[in-house]
Amino acid sequence: MKIVLTRESGHNGVLRTFTPPLATVQEVPLTRTMYRALADVEIELESSEYFRSFWSLVVTSARSGDYVESAIRALRRGAAVFSVGRATTRLLVSHDIVVTGESESTALDLAPLVRRGPVLQLGAVSVRDDLSHALTERGLVVQHLACYETVAMELTSLQRETLAAADVLFIGAPSAWEVAKAYVSRDAWVVVPGPTTADVVRESHDRVLEGWEPAIRDVLATLEV
Repeated sequence: MKIVLTRESGHNGVLRTFTPPLATVQEVPLTRTMYRALADVEIELESSEYFRSFWSLVVTSARSGDYVESAIRALRRGAAVFSVGRATTRLLVSHDIVVTGESESTALDLAPLVRRGPVLQLGAVSVRDDLSHALTERGLVVQHLACYETVAMELTSLQRETLAAADVLFIGAPSAWEVAKAYVSRDAWVVVPGPTTADVVRESHDRVLEGWEPAIRDVLATLEV
């Protein structure tokens, strides 16, 4: 079995532990993250008319870690903090931040929990507007603060061939699938972390498995490839 891990270089260690012991594992990074200067983010925050008046903070990714403390300073006392994904919750807890609510899949799942605005949403430059739309429909003000941007990698011919030969690929986000989909065999299995990426992959590929967790190792071991 040929497995390809596609997260950024240096971020595939945990995924390797989810692969069967006899599998051949290769890495083909599909995206890289470009982070904004912290000083620029802080200037944008402090210039907001809602600075120190936000009643809610939504952190959509653990990649926003370097900016969390600045975001907390923009909240009013007693504000609620929400996270998308367990990794994001662990990040917030490591900063001694109490998490009011967590979504294990999409930001939209937090909509019923976010009750007071203005709302500060921390995340990528390009972000799904589902949550923002749901909250503004209820009359809440939402301000998005972009901290980083995910950029597609230019693949070499060898990397494209590696993707095409894969029996299994781990794809972590829609942006990664956008880079890979033209080269992936229709018979390959694509393993995604959750329903958001799964829905995007299923638009153009049939074989999708959900769950970046140790149990996926046993599932992969039973596949006929």
